[in-house]
Amino acid sequence: MSIGTDTSLAALDACFLGPYGENDGLLEKLVVEFLRDHVYWRRNFHPEDPPAIPTSAAHHPDYQAFEARLRRELHQLSAALKKSVPFHSPRYLGHMVSDLLIPGLAAQMLTLPYNPNNVSEDAAPVTVDLEVQVGLQLARMLGYPHDPARQDCAFGHLTSGGTLANYQALRLALALKGFPVALRAARVPEIGVPDDDWSAFNLTPAATIELLARWQAWLALQPVPERRRWQAAVVAERIEQQGLTGFFARHPQLRTPIVLAPVTAHYSWSKGVKLLGLGRDQLRLLPEHGMRLDLAALEETLAACLRDRQPVLLAVAVLGTTEYGTIDPVDGVLDARDRHAAHGLGFSVHVDGAWGGYLASLFRRPDGGLRSLEAVGEEFRAFPAAEVHAAFGAIAGTDSVTVDPHKLGYLPYGSGAFVCRDNRAMALLTEEADYVFHTASADGYLARFRSLGQFIPEGSKPGASAAAAYVTHKVLPLDYANFGRLQAQTILAAEAFQARAERFAQDMQPRLRVLVPFAPDSNLVCLALNPAGNTDIGVANAFLRQLHGVLRCDPSQPLQLKEFFGSITSLRQEAVGEEGMQRILGALGLDPSAATDCADDRLLILRHTLMNPYVIDQHNGISYIDLYFQFLARTVDRFLETAKAT
Repeated sequence: MSIGTDTSLAALDACFLGPYGENDGLLEKLVVEFLRDHVYWRRNFHPEDPPAIPTSAAHHPDYQAFEARLRRELHQLSAALKKSVPFHSPRYLGHMVSDLLIPGLAAQMLTLPYNPNNVSEDAAPVTVDLEVQVGLQLARMLGYPHDPARQDCAFGHLTSGGTLANYQALRLALALKGFPVALRAARVPEIGVPDDDWSAFNLTPAATIELLARWQAWLALQPVPERRRWQAAVVAERIEQQGLTGFFARHPQLRTPIVLAPVTAHYSWSKGVKLLGLGRDQLRLLPEHGMRLDLAALEETLAACLRDRQPVLLAVAVLGTTEYGTIDPVDGVLDARDRHAAHGLGFSVHVDGAWGGYLASLFRRPDGGLRSLEAVGEEFRAFPAAEVHAAFGAIAGTDSVTVDPHKLGYLPYGSGAFVCRDNRAMALLTEEADYVFHTASADGYLARFRSLGQFIPEGSKPGASAAAAYVTHKVLPLDYANFGRLQAQTILAAEAFQARAERFAQDMQPRLRVLVPFAPDSNLVCLALNPAGNTDIGVANAFLRQLHGVLRCDPSQPLQLKEFFGSITSLRQEAVGEEGMQRILGALGLDPSAATDCADDRLLILRHTLMNPYVIDQHNGISYIDLYFQFLARTVDRFLETAKAT
């Protein structure tokens, strides 16, 4: 598939409403057809029931006044919404959002009038099953076991976004961490509970799941009175029952576990450790090397933890940072996990793929197998780097993953997803509520998870989001030949953007220093700029802020005045590394010692998200990437001329 051929986009042309609303007829037909279908369903539920609203109601003055007020408010809302950010446009290169896929948009709109609540099958008999299926669809894309007949089949569910999915990962990791200690404290016999609290607290997740399975099997053999007694005894010892304070008071030789994450990790991890009661001090941010997690720093930290008997709850690898789109070495994190588990320091590994999770579709064959590095790279200039391919291949060995359908899944907000590798672990998160959940349908994978509310943080959740994700994944299966074609366009656009940025750097050389600070791992490309002759980071940052002023959304101005939309972020030494920071500053002609403001310990840069499949418009022969750099050149020259005049 080549970006230079119309056939590369032909299959995608029906997927979006389009930058110009080209597919309005398709979406309108779908909405009208299924709205009418919904009305017919209502009329045929009990056709013997007469209409509760008389046909004459529409002629009543109160009815007409209500309709007038409704239309007025909707018109005002519609007018106000015209100030929204034009995410649909190929001129939008800012944050992680783009046009919406018609399959998901139509499925969500179709489902909304039914208003299913995916907390249980009582409130959502159809869409609960769809959500469980979405989890299996995502598991297959990630390389997890996805056959419900397997006892270790993966399980996934939707959340409001990546933040809640990351929180679910922390919840599950803590439950896995504490459960063997509870079994030991309750003195459960004959199932192989470790002999001491340290060993019990530091089992691997896989070992804990096997211990849980043995406990459940042993419990099932006990007489009912004994079974209830043992259940109560173990529940009383669990960390979820006692709370962190009570649990660690009962086990003074254990320390509160820490969470390891790269310094570029999303702020949701800080939220999560606070929300769980662990405290922000338990989140240890590790330095990076070349914008990826520094494995040497991870090894050093884990060795210190083993030496100091400091438990580790979770190690996080980021699959596409929200700032730079870089891919952490997931394979290296797993190697470190396995080495330290052999010495008695077990912990979970979670992949935060909120941004890059759907890129995994590029690495999957239609039969579910992993594509080779050579096969994936055939259609690209440089993607994927060998390290990136290894990282995606290693996802299958992790314990859980966050994926955001509302990012590279092109679905409406808010739709995140949490997927764990082995569904059996979810039993540790079960919450009972007799008026919502029923134990009679606990047999079998699909039947067990129809009571989703038992396992998830939310108490209510929209079934429409599940329908949107399920239909999208059915129309565009999560492999390279289907959904991957959309992902491929974003990578090709990023490579074209990088090449054009290098030309821009040459063209602007007499008056502006330009640098792509690091080769992109995915479909985010950053750009560092500094006026020629300037050595002060503070001046360079002020210049970037001025440039961002013409790229950011300004609701006080007519939308059409904006030629392009972009975003900014910053480069920090702890993320790039000292050597990398010196390289970048040197290439830009910046001297850290020349900074006039001590706050200038980071460098502002432009950040571009290449999500829109039409940034290179093959049909009309337009490259919005070229137009963007032409706009950038004009804007920079205007700023430089103004600065020279003053």
